[in-house]
Amino acid sequence: MVGRKFSKKAMGTNDVRVDVKLNKHIWSRGIRSVPRRVRVRIARKRNDDEDAKEELYSLVTVTEIPAEGLRGLGTKVIEDED
Repeated sequence: MVGRKFSKKAMGTNDVRVDVKLNKHIWSRGIRSVPRRVRVRIARKRNDDEDAKEELYSLVTVTEIPAEGLRGLGTKVIEDED
């Protein structure tokens, strides 16, 4: 999956988790008409499992598509206070 490779490189984590909603969105129109573009949000989160190998993981989720479309949109950094 190209998304996992990009997430590993961009976020610097080897553990990449894909949200169930993203998977359902991709397969919502069937195997023949998969959406060409999907807007996703990648968040780096702390791993709370005691037996985890990595201390951080990346969570990939689907986001809402603006009414004017996806053209011209870039990367936006969001600082989250957890």
